[in-house]
Amino acid sequence: MANNAPASRPANPRFSSGPCAKIPDFDLNMLSDAALGRSHRAAVGKEKLLAAIEETRDLLGVPADYKIGIVPASDTGAVEMAMWSLLGPRKATMLAWESFGSGWVTDVIKQLKIDAEKIEAGYGEIVDLSSVDFDTDVVFTWNGTTSGVRVPNGDAIPADRAGLTICDATSAAFAQDLPWDKLDVTTFSWQKVMGGEAAHGMLILSPRAVERLESYIPAWPMPKIFRLTKGGKLIDGIFKGETINTPSMLAVEDYLVALAWGRKVGGLKGLMARADANAGAIWDFCESRDWIANLAVDPATRSNTSVCLKFTDARIKDGAAFAKAVAKRLEKEGVALDVGAYRDAPAGLRIWCGATVETSDVEALLPWIEWAFEAEIAAQVETA
Repeated sequence: MANNAPASRPANPRFSSGPCAKIPDFDLNMLSDAALGRSHRAAVGKEKLLAAIEETRDLLGVPADYKIGIVPASDTGAVEMAMWSLLGPRKATMLAWESFGSGWVTDVIKQLKIDAEKIEAGYGEIVDLSSVDFDTDVVFTWNGTTSGVRVPNGDAIPADRAGLTICDATSAAFAQDLPWDKLDVTTFSWQKVMGGEAAHGMLILSPRAVERLESYIPAWPMPKIFRLTKGGKLIDGIFKGETINTPSMLAVEDYLVALAWGRKVGGLKGLMARADANAGAIWDFCESRDWIANLAVDPATRSNTSVCLKFTDARIKDGAAFAKAVAKRLEKEGVALDVGAYRDAPAGLRIWCGATVETSDVEALLPWIEWAFEAEIAAQVETA
């Protein structure tokens, strides 16, 4: 252990923002009931896939008339499927305040080439939602995984909107209160708040979104893995566990185990409370120190899952190099893995605070961040 280092350390140093930490006390034996070597179209496979859908509905409080499907290619696949299938009949408004939202802007404007306006805000900020025209189709991220900024609520989205809202909620689902009546398409992946395995996305459609699917045929060719309708009607089997392509039944079992754990810790309210406690510990830490701050400008928009931090000390000469050195030092000590800022984001740290992370581990990490900061400042002075 390095000199003057804190005495205690996190029991679990995994603070990656995706794939995220597994549920507490995870063990591979928890997956012993997985339908391995069985067809996902066999009764046992269909039962487990349907269970994943309906238990998601129950835990998140998704309305009964909304459709939930398991789709290929994680959250990215779910968002792309929604955009390619639904956008086109009216103008689109693309909102972006972080890397992934900017990616959706590029896909719509440069690939689909439909009539679209983009409204952007810098890292740490969010666009003025009250100025958005929701009579257009609006695409946005609920929680900026790479910027630590989230939509505070759905108040700005009108109930009588003419357009559809397409929401990438991958780092918000299970940690933030999503207003289902304001969301027509919602996507997320298992490997975020629930600590599941990669490659599977969730696509949730409101009745308004289904109506659009059944009344609109896009002008462009539709890849097989994007096709949600046949003969002008929704392929209902997709939303009953009959997946478009072959799913991993091991990953399905892992997700079912995570959902069961979520119910055990108090359901959605319990999961949200865990994330709030984790993020709150970091916010309090930053408030009492003048060399580190939350990247989110407005406290009301701070993410409680992907908490992004910036170093503010005037002595730091090269912000990017300094932040990387701090992250590397933390990893070398084995107290925090994968906490560097996203490659396109401002230099700093990004600490995942979703529900599978224990607050005691966050609290144990914070003195180490201070230790690493001071060590890098001292190293900088030595080399000056």
